[in-house]
Amino acid sequence: MADALKIGIAGLGTVGASLVRILQDRHETLATTCGRAIEITAVTARDRSKDRGVDLAGITWFDDAVSLASQGGIDVFVELMGGTGDPAYASVKAALTHGVHVVTANKALLAAHGIELAEIAEKHGALLNYEAAVAGGIPVIKALRESMTGNTISRVYGIMNGTCNYILTKMEKEGLSFEACLKEAQRLGYAEADPAFDIEGNDTAHKLSILTSLAFGTAIAADDIYLEGITNISIEDIQAAADLGYRIKLLGVAQRTESGIEQRVHPTMVPHDTVIAQVDGVTNAVAIESDILGELLMVGPGAGGDATASAVLGDIADIAKSRPGAQHVPAFGRPANALLPYKRARMQSHEDSAALRTRFFPISAPECRATRADTSSGSKWSTAPESSPMSRSRWRTTTFRSNLSCSIPSTMPILPSRRRSSSLRMRPLRLPCAKRSSRSRPRDTLSGNRR
Repeated sequence: MADALKIGIAGLGTVGASLVRILQDRHETLATTCGRAIEITAVTARDRSKDRGVDLAGITWFDDAVSLASQGGIDVFVELMGGTGDPAYASVKAALTHGVHVVTANKALLAAHGIELAEIAEKHGALLNYEAAVAGGIPVIKALRESMTGNTISRVYGIMNGTCNYILTKMEKEGLSFEACLKEAQRLGYAEADPAFDIEGNDTAHKLSILTSLAFGTAIAADDIYLEGITNISIEDIQAAADLGYRIKLLGVAQRTESGIEQRVHPTMVPHDTVIAQVDGVTNAVAIESDILGELLMVGPGAGGDATASAVLGDIADIAKSRPGAQHVPAFGRPANALLPYKRARMQSHEDSAALRTRFFPISAPECRATRADTSSGSKWSTAPESSPMSRSRWRTTTFRSNLSCSIPSTMPILPSRRRSSSLRMRPLRLPCAKRSSRSRPRDTLSGNRR
């Protein structure tokens, strides 16, 4: 059996502690399946005295992550600290510079510095693996980077933030306000004390920027994402969508268009009977559309100690199974210098509340038609005028009170099509239904500033 793979772990929070426990509990099994033992030889964290429920006896403690990465005598540096700046950035850069392989779950770091770090990894013959950075335990990075090689991908989209999906699910099923559901999510540990990064869409945007690079072979462009969170979604919006046969989900969408690559994160109305609409709670889902494989949908836990640790462990195992020079997969699917410049597509239009306000839908009509009318806000049933050719039909009146925009054709797909519509009139526009507000200007994803 080959020499043991020595790893150093920076960050012993929920994920780090879970990883240590799994590696210790399954030491013999992993040695058999990987062809060599995996040993934790060094760790670092903010508080050395904290009880993390794992045995760290015999493991060297470093007070400085950079020192662990560059002087720890390790083969793999596992970064689980988070953040775009130091110590995460400096320690990962130091490890790669010294030819030490890196495994990270840090999507923010990759969104900000991924291409630079990939170039360093290639220069020094190191691997940069990050399966846990997107959608937790769902192996979407490996699918895009390795399994789907040769496919031309047209669109990637999905539910990538468990906090938002939990809140929207609870609002719908229990009829509670956004604020009440957020408090419950915080109580259960699904949302941070400061939840802005999740509920304003930044977390999803970071993940989407990584998937976009892998899917389309472009440089990461996190600041070119149209970004809108769920903070203004009301229970009235949820109920109105349900009346029309839709559920509201926060989706990240990247697609290839004639004018470039379009990236967007926003609340979207999806047909109730689609698979992705049934993804509830903290569960994530990622869909990939390609020319050879067709449509692929992966669903699974998107966060949590064990789910994320499982993805980290998978990356470590890949390195353990490889031999020097035998498996050097480029971090973003192709050499960093072969990544194309990102070309931002012209955004497809959304129909907003001023054009929609009130719609009438004939329940028995063979296809969906619409008429505007002045009514009180809310939803109600009414009868078509006797002079109408559909005089015996019942019409449902729906007003979106809080600017939830939508377009409702007779058969509406989940996401925008690749063809632009020349009009925003009521017909099969194939546009997503996204909430717009006075705050819906694109945001610089990394800085948080609105343009």
